[in-house]
Amino acid sequence: MKSNDEQRLSSIREQLATLPTDPGVYQYFDKNGTLIYVGKAKNLKRRVSSYFNKEQTHPKTKVLVSKIVTIRHFIVKSEQDALLLENNLIKKYKPRYNVLLKDDKTYPWIVIKNENFPRITLTRHFIRNGSQYFGPYANVKMAKYLLALIKQLYKPRTCSLALNTNDIQKGKFNVCLEYHIKNCKAPCVGKQSQEDYANAVSEIRDILKGNIGEVIKILKERMLRYSAEMKYELAGEIKEQLDELTRYQSRSTIVNPSITNVDVYSILDDVDTAYVNFLKVVNGAIVQLHTLEIRKQLDETPTELLGIAITEIRQKIPSTAKEIIVPFEPDFSIEGVTFHVPQRGEKMNLLQLSEQNAHLYKVEKFKQMKRVDPERHSLKLLESLQKALQLNELPRNIECFDNSNIQGAYPVAGMVRFTDGKPNKSEYRKFNIKTVEGPDDYASMEEVIFRRYKRLVEEGEDLPQLLIVDGGEGQMEVARHVIQDQLQLNIPIAGLAKDRKHHTHEILFGFPPKVVGIKPNDPLFHLMERIQDEVHRFAITFHRNQRSKKFTSSELEAIEGIGPKTIELLFKQFKTVSAVKSASEEELTKVVGKEKARKIVEFTTSANPSN
Repeated sequence: MKSNDEQRLSSIREQLATLPTDPGVYQYFDKNGTLIYVGKAKNLKRRVSSYFNKEQTHPKTKVLVSKIVTIRHFIVKSEQDALLLENNLIKKYKPRYNVLLKDDKTYPWIVIKNENFPRITLTRHFIRNGSQYFGPYANVKMAKYLLALIKQLYKPRTCSLALNTNDIQKGKFNVCLEYHIKNCKAPCVGKQSQEDYANAVSEIRDILKGNIGEVIKILKERMLRYSAEMKYELAGEIKEQLDELTRYQSRSTIVNPSITNVDVYSILDDVDTAYVNFLKVVNGAIVQLHTLEIRKQLDETPTELLGIAITEIRQKIPSTAKEIIVPFEPDFSIEGVTFHVPQRGEKMNLLQLSEQNAHLYKVEKFKQMKRVDPERHSLKLLESLQKALQLNELPRNIECFDNSNIQGAYPVAGMVRFTDGKPNKSEYRKFNIKTVEGPDDYASMEEVIFRRYKRLVEEGEDLPQLLIVDGGEGQMEVARHVIQDQLQLNIPIAGLAKDRKHHTHEILFGFPPKVVGIKPNDPLFHLMERIQDEVHRFAITFHRNQRSKKFTSSELEAIEGIGPKTIELLFKQFKTVSAVKSASEEELTKVVGKEKARKIVEFTTSANPSN
């Protein structure tokens, strides 16, 4: 008799056999009939079969496959239709194993109402009633600024009257306060004609589309005409409008007027989240910007995530662009649209600008998380580090070493441990260099790393998941020689190289070492920088203390009857030589006894007769 799982797999094989090779969308259901995953495919049979024909390595994908009982599918005409259907089904049913689009905010739109004398307002509700919507605006301030600019330039009505030509001619309406304070031209009583109002709305529409140059051209022609007709007051009003529009245009990021209508998408793929940034470019100016956060559920590739994001954003922000700039070729096509992967020039600059915006969005999210949920923030940082260095384990314990000496004198080293991204001071260690003569940083590093990890192995203590040396390729090679060749251990090694100003400059990893592409303003870079600063502080402080003790010891050892043990007691109590010299005989007696206290006082008095 077959087991339940054998029966399940047998049923799935039968379902796979009937799948077509057409493009479409597939759905996975569990034993309770709950939709748990939706996907798209160019070839349904090949894509769905791939889940069962090979061993899945991603843990969540393994769990998903183990729960699939029923497979359903939809055949569509094109890849674009498959994308749209997949996107709509995910948003409607929110299957457990699909990506989560973290775009829950309701961004505002500017709407031109479907009315005889259209009102122009801000709204967060998209209603398909014939009105025209522009946006959404991720930057609410920009939306409000645009609306204020439109009101200043064109003074559209704000009342809710159901205006029509017949009622206006019959005198059914009266002017309101908005007219008297010059915020409205009173179309309600015929002071502004419907034709003039429609022309104003047409220009407003062009501004909202980003066609500001066309509006400026129309206004300039109108200003010259009024001036020629000696209507100087009207010409002056147009001049003010032009000035305001020019100021607004200067606030947009100007790219190149030859880039007329282009959409730009970039993706920043993190551990369990991806950030897709969108820029809309019209007539050489960036008129819209939006970043979509995608929470990954399975092992989705950047190509898959970019496809999901483009579909989602194009549904929210309708576009007529015939060209889309992307970082790599997507795995789908859109009818009438060309995908372009730039290599240089203005379009490459646009793509890099989009990538910068995605990165800034990620940094801001990390800052918010650090304030609201510090533990989750630390975990995300470590996950990012694990991915950046491709570590097998999450680096919960990171140890970092640094040497300190003055031309080989008083050589010491310090080691700090960071646990879960925070200093673990009880695990800090100090090392007096014992086997090295002269200023040899490489030999000193070799000694302390060997001593540290030989002892951990002998005592059966846990090893760190990452070892960092304060230095470049040379120090990394020393660490590798000790860890791998001498101790036969498997601890990943990174190096932190500094610039001429002694600031953290780059992160090195691997053998031969390569620079890890982490940007200086990335929270992950700040973590590594903090570790380097901390180990340097710890090592230099230890070096200063040791140097001070050596100086002091040589002075006190000149006192007859005062040996190393007595000196150690004195330092434990008084810390410094000056404090010992300043102490009274009574205070010294409590620490070292009456006889030795008398000798110390006599010595310090003879050395300083003025005392």
